[in-house]
Amino acid sequence: MSKLPDIGSVLDIKYGRDAGMDALLLHFMTENNLEYTIDPLKNASAEQIQFMVALREGTFYAPCSDWMFRKLLRSELSLQLREEYVLRWRIIARLVDEFCPDRYLRRRILTLCGYKFRKTLTAPIVIPSRLIKRMVTIFMTQSGLDDPYRERRKALNAGAAQMAASPEFDRLLNLCPDSHLACRRISDLRSELDFLELQRLLVVSTLAPGFGLDRALDSKNGMEAEIAACQTPFESLRHLLFPDSGPKLKILYMPDRSGGLVFDLLVIQALVRAGHRVVLALKEGFYFDTPTFWDHESDPALATLFTGARFVFEDRITKNGLLQILRENPFVVISDGSRERFNPYRVSVTFARAWKECDLILAKGERHYRRLILTSHEYTRDILCFFRDEGGGFHLDFKPRPEWVSKFGEGYISAKAESLIVQMRKAKAAGNAIMFYSAIIGSVPGQTKTAIRVVSTFVQHLRERMEGVYIINPAEYFEEGMDADDLMYMWEKVQRSGLLNVWRFQSTQDIEKSFELMGQKVPPVWTGKDATYSTGCTKEMHIALDMQKQQPELQIIGPDPQKFFRRREYGVGKFCDVAIDECLRP
Repeated sequence: MSKLPDIGSVLDIKYGRDAGMDALLLHFMTENNLEYTIDPLKNASAEQIQFMVALREGTFYAPCSDWMFRKLLRSELSLQLREEYVLRWRIIARLVDEFCPDRYLRRRILTLCGYKFRKTLTAPIVIPSRLIKRMVTIFMTQSGLDDPYRERRKALNAGAAQMAASPEFDRLLNLCPDSHLACRRISDLRSELDFLELQRLLVVSTLAPGFGLDRALDSKNGMEAEIAACQTPFESLRHLLFPDSGPKLKILYMPDRSGGLVFDLLVIQALVRAGHRVVLALKEGFYFDTPTFWDHESDPALATLFTGARFVFEDRITKNGLLQILRENPFVVISDGSRERFNPYRVSVTFARAWKECDLILAKGERHYRRLILTSHEYTRDILCFFRDEGGGFHLDFKPRPEWVSKFGEGYISAKAESLIVQMRKAKAAGNAIMFYSAIIGSVPGQTKTAIRVVSTFVQHLRERMEGVYIINPAEYFEEGMDADDLMYMWEKVQRSGLLNVWRFQSTQDIEKSFELMGQKVPPVWTGKDATYSTGCTKEMHIALDMQKQQPELQIIGPDPQKFFRRREYGVGKFCDVAIDECLRP
């Protein structure tokens, strides 16, 4: 085996530089069951990961802290890493002992988990959170229990709800500050008071019943001292949420534990009153005392606090669908699709799209702090993480998104679409027919640049041959940093404008003609290809047929529509499509 290069910064670990390192990274991914190419139904694609993690080309991302990733790559069982593994074993052992009264079943589960545990200690490359996920899954499948902590979470929420309804809490939250607030306008004073309320709620939300909240209720000075100690990061919060001018934000809120969820919902109510829109992401299923998406159905303490919330049950919602829901509802609740710590490889499509469409990630808890702040990796959105350490100290940490990461908001993309629609109206008023040309752009791996040349060459050929036809070539409107979600959202607005007379889909003959015009033979990778090989074009064929029902005169030219429907949805954020056989799986 060749010697691996020294592992410096995790940002320097990349694919494609060293064959030995590539193999080790693939080993890491497969041992943690995170590799997309092996299990695309459970794991996120690289393009979906880039919705959340700001990655340069070739950069590798591991869902753990820097120090742990280095230890795992070297299979180095340090004392600290061993303690992390042992902690997980103790957690699963307590879980089995408490909820498996049958001695035989208890022994079988612990023995099976013990095999996994000892194997991990022998070759420590499994992330501890993935190990506990694996053992919890064994426990759930063997015991038949889907959520052993449901009643425990309800008790935590009931205690917190009782505390939140107490006169003491109301006094603490609404006590007027001693210092005089500067006020030139009433609106300034209102903003200051809203910000003060939010500060207090964030501090209190980290003190669930049994963790010091009862003591905090008796100490106004303690509350003010904690706020003063975090004044610098709170100024970042003020700048983000209460600017002097600018649009309100879309915020993705990631809670920590039950009990604290009651106060998280009060924080969300305060954010909504301030004009922001909030998406609350909960776990899909059992992850100890972490709140789940389904808790509101059986927990009366949460019923009133979720009043007015829009629950999204789809785990693969489209960009259009999500944006429409966010426009219509200031408070939206989704599942992150997982039963473990924050792990971009295992979150749902809905969560990934919510992350991408929001402006700020507000994450609570030390577990989120380790995954989001204690890593050299940056993320595609601003992150504000708040938690309370083991000593009881309150922390508020801000990590901005890197400047090189583009964010194409709904308004920007819509404006591009509207600009093109205006041009189409002018062309139609001048007596021109409007043609849209749907073609493969990135559906052949590694051939995006060639695909753009193929499309542009053929469209130019059509323009030279056809008189009085305004032809829209999507390749001419690509903008660096835009992904397939952005482009499909933009083009659907154009395609549903009702202005198209002809919708042409790229055929095999079109591709052959393009290479002929370029003076080249058709390469093997392009032989036999047409628009049916693009899941983006497949989505567009659905739109074309839908529009033809409304406008029977719309002409659709190209391959038989039935050939398109081997595919379901275009790959999430992908220019390179998922394979046909993946889409046919149940």
